[in-house]
Amino acid sequence: MAITPGDVGMFHAWDYVVIALVLLVSTCIGLYYALAGGRQKTAREFLLADRNMNPIPVAMSLVASFISAITVLGTPSEVYRHGTMFWYICFAYIITGIVTSRTFMVIFFEYEITSTNEYLERRFNKPVRYLGTALFFLQMMLYLGIVIYAPALALNAVTGLSLWGSVITIGVVCTFYTTIGGLKAVLWTDVFQVLVMMAGMLSVIIAGTSRMGGFRNVWEIAENRARLDFVHFELDPTVRHTVWGLAIGQSFTWCSSYGVNQAQVQRYLSCGKKSTAQAALAMAIVGMIFVVSVACIVGLVIFANYADCDPYTEGYITAIDQLFPYFVMDLSGDKPGLPGLCTACVFSAALSTVSSGLNSLSAIAGEDIIKSIWPNISETKYTVATKILAVTFGVVAILTTVLASQLGAILQASLSIFGMVGGPLFGLFSLGVFFPCVNSYGAGFGTLIGLATSMWIGIGAMIYPPDSNPPSLSTAMCFVNASVIPDPFVTPIVDTEESYPPIAWLYSISYCWYSGLSWLVCIVFGLLISFATGHNDPSKADVTLHRPIADSFLCCLPDAATDVCRCGVGQGHYPEEDEESIEIKELDVYDEVDAEKHENTLA
Repeated sequence: MAITPGDVGMFHAWDYVVIALVLLVSTCIGLYYALAGGRQKTAREFLLADRNMNPIPVAMSLVASFISAITVLGTPSEVYRHGTMFWYICFAYIITGIVTSRTFMVIFFEYEITSTNEYLERRFNKPVRYLGTALFFLQMMLYLGIVIYAPALALNAVTGLSLWGSVITIGVVCTFYTTIGGLKAVLWTDVFQVLVMMAGMLSVIIAGTSRMGGFRNVWEIAENRARLDFVHFELDPTVRHTVWGLAIGQSFTWCSSYGVNQAQVQRYLSCGKKSTAQAALAMAIVGMIFVVSVACIVGLVIFANYADCDPYTEGYITAIDQLFPYFVMDLSGDKPGLPGLCTACVFSAALSTVSSGLNSLSAIAGEDIIKSIWPNISETKYTVATKILAVTFGVVAILTTVLASQLGAILQASLSIFGMVGGPLFGLFSLGVFFPCVNSYGAGFGTLIGLATSMWIGIGAMIYPPDSNPPSLSTAMCFVNASVIPDPFVTPIVDTEESYPPIAWLYSISYCWYSGLSWLVCIVFGLLISFATGHNDPSKADVTLHRPIADSFLCCLPDAATDVCRCGVGQGHYPEEDEESIEIKELDVYDEVDAEKHENTLA
């Protein structure tokens, strides 16, 4: 039988103690790595953890950055409101892992880069590199604003925690341990935080399922109320969630994130060896599938509990993203400590994502801007500069929460931002890696046209939101409570279709396709502009800057077939170099002193 919600309790002292302990442990990890080892005195240690990290913490960190507060809050709400179609996004993760490990990762390890945009300068020129820098800044600052604001708002509405107190706490704590502890602190705090996140979500599943009399009852209620939905195979791109949109469309979004986004690339570059990084990424993909499955089950459990009395419709919450913390307080408000654990789960999710974002932003700003202005800057001054940048970006991320408050449902908003900005960024790198004929004009203008297209459609969809046609929510068993008045600005459904202009049909394209559409526009216009302005000669291309599709995915075909797919680029081999430099380039991981000793030995 479904549960009738009501006013939930507030936090107890033990709940605050649990949250404080989680924040304290994260801070102590940062302090430890600020004082241990090399004490973050070099940029190599601060930004890349000396390139000698074990794949297990790297994999858990990749998962932790994926399990942002958006996942913890947004995915259960998505399943509660729209059903289980979102589960198909797991196929996008698998595709992302294959594409990344076979293409972009290979090139980034080849050149031992720190900033992903270094590749753009090698392949095209410095202005194209700056374009990649600008796109990354735009994408990450908007995203970090959502990551900080969303959990603070949800926790404020349900638990009574101060909105701006939560925003400032998340921002200050992660800025502090990121600045003093570097990437090692980020990676190991992520390990701790992912354990806290999983403990919080699993505790909700266990307690919620127990209250409903077992998981079989949860599944049956979800099935009877049209929440077990796995059958949307339509080819219509305006359908919000289809198998193709989630599995293929979202592959472009996540390839942008794990293939070319500095925050993720920087993590697997810290492994030192390509094979180690590939193992870390493979483990991370498995972890991501597990996490999104747990989050979807949380959504089913919450729905089963409120199947006959929706707290959103009744006005107990004013936004669907508040559902998870509301359910936690309703479920365990009388059990001191448990609400604190689940709230710490949300805090940890935000901390892990923001810390990785700050570290990557400081790396990009340092490598792409500071070193461009002062190319001969000393190692000590450069390290201090990157730490100052981390603090600066932390302050800016807190300020962007104001903009995040205007973006609506957090899951769709975050994926829309990654699609709108990440798609053109992924297209820019794809033009360089897969299309040797593309020149710098095609890359630059093609990316800008792709960005303009995605922003036009994405912003248009915010102004004229399409109808998502969710299944109905029931209040049949709710108790009448005159003291609870639904928010008139949230619950009514207003038919605005007649007020939409004719062009609004374009804005009804599912957000799942934003990244794929902008990637395609970028590729098409990049090729057209390149041929119009004098394309590059593929036969003269540096093969180490390219990763033809034939070599990555069609290597089992006959040479006659794969040669055509290489677009004129030769077989994968190094440009002409002496054997000593080749051997040194292929060293798995050496610090600078060891590499110099090795070169002297060969000489």
